[in-house]
Amino acid sequence: MSISDSTTAPSQPSRSLSLLDTTSITVGIIIGSAVYRIAPGVVAGAGGWSLALWIVGGLVALIGAMCYAEMATAFPQVGGTYVYLSEGLGRNVGFAFAWTEFWIVRPGNVGAVAFFMADYAERLFSNQRDASGTRASLVAAAAILILTILNALGLRTGTTTQNFLTGLKTLGLMALIVVGFSVRAPEATLVMDSTALDGSLSVAMILIMFAYGGWADMSYVAAEVRQPERNIFRALLLGFIHALGLSGVAASQAVPADVLALRLGSLGSTAISLLIVVSCLGTINGMLFTGARVFYALGTHHPTLRWLGQWNDQTGVPLRSLVMQTAVTVGLVCICRSATAFERLVIFTAPFYWGFITLVAISLIVLRRRGATSHASFRTPLFPALPIIFAATSGAMVWAGVAYAIKFGSLESLWAVAVIASGLIVGWIDFKNRRR
Repeated sequence: MSISDSTTAPSQPSRSLSLLDTTSITVGIIIGSAVYRIAPGVVAGAGGWSLALWIVGGLVALIGAMCYAEMATAFPQVGGTYVYLSEGLGRNVGFAFAWTEFWIVRPGNVGAVAFFMADYAERLFSNQRDASGTRASLVAAAAILILTILNALGLRTGTTTQNFLTGLKTLGLMALIVVGFSVRAPEATLVMDSTALDGSLSVAMILIMFAYGGWADMSYVAAEVRQPERNIFRALLLGFIHALGLSGVAASQAVPADVLALRLGSLGSTAISLLIVVSCLGTINGMLFTGARVFYALGTHHPTLRWLGQWNDQTGVPLRSLVMQTAVTVGLVCICRSATAFERLVIFTAPFYWGFITLVAISLIVLRRRGATSHASFRTPLFPALPIIFAATSGAMVWAGVAYAIKFGSLESLWAVAVIASGLIVGWIDFKNRRR
């Protein structure tokens, strides 16, 4: 039985998101910490290969966007990746994805961006950094809580916040690019050091693909998009085009605070710090908005977690999922506080995120063979070559993340082991409940 036929929630999301809303979500997630934080780490790991890796990453992301566009227009339901895996490979695989997304991937990614935002928020108010990471942890948690409250107030409040933040960051980036081309930047200008990296091409590629991340998140709100057959693919491509142009700026190192300082002095440094804070807030808000939809979908299809599958009619949001997502994220932020929390969390989530992305590519092949996507308004070209290439590159990301975790084991690894163990237990219980 298809999961589309097994929804148990009495309330359902309505198609309220416009092209502007969905594009703002995608652009807001893509254009965040990556433009400012990723480039130095990539240069440290890849050296002269940096630009080539950015190009390869962009091509992989474009292929991924096309694969997702076919499935998003074929299955315009809340949940995105969860729905595609459940439809193509079975509900147990979908459950495994949602479980790791809930406990590892989503809180890890949101926490990483929140830590980076907190670092630059500190710069706005103090010249002295807290080496322990405690102050940054508190600022990061506060930002997550405030944005959660705004989203909990209602669908329109959440999308208005996203549109406003995305608009501000886009205007700021346009001004930054103009200034960057009008001055000659120092040859070795970096925003941050990369002490958390091992200087390898594989880790550099993980960071690049994190920078391009966001195109998959728009699929999580497919059930709320107006005219999904037309706007989903348009929003994915618009978000991707924005990111591709800006990644070139990041790779050229034209965006750090020192560039604005050359033209505007200390005012420039303050401006770039404020822009980074706004960019990160937009990313966090977008990921909170989309992530809650995944856990709502999980609750509607799995009886053991049915309490998550409640859509609040008054606010128009999956309130329970949103609150629980925030609780887990804040918990991980408090555990992982350190000066290198950003890189640690990005690499920590990589094996899990890319492992399921690999399965998504396989799921597309399965669904296409079954004819389940025959009604999709967009079809991935060069099938099955492009999905196979996407699966292979995603698998390489898994291997890189696992190799790093083995080499540099940390506290996050224990978290991952606990999540996997508990997931097996809860998944077994849920399987028994579904059988009954």
